[in-house]
Amino acid sequence: MSTAGISPRAQLNWYNASKGWMITATKTMAVELAPERIRVNALAPVAGETPLLPMFLGGNTNENRARFLATIPLGRFSTPEDLANAALYLCSDEASMVTGVALEIDGGRCI
Repeated sequence: MSTAGISPRAQLNWYNASKGWMITATKTMAVELAPERIRVNALAPVAGETPLLPMFLGGNTNENRARFLATIPLGRFSTPEDLANAALYLCSDEASMVTGVALEIDGGRCI
């Protein structure tokens, strides 16, 4: 998923909408599958170093990177390790009461 479903950005209407749909689908599946003791959660990361990054930046320049990073309070893009750690938490016994959540892995961007 992506933070775009929580905090949409201009000029990305259909991308934002698809991510918003994923949040609703996650919550619906969580309700439907809860009687079977199946938990359903999603990760909503801020942008990371992926092939789509230049499109979100409006071009892969140092200026565009700095402008986007300025919107993330922790000041960095997400990493695969950030997502893996969040997924490990959601799969752990410590999260046994967590379902229907779109967990923001965003360095504070959606606040």
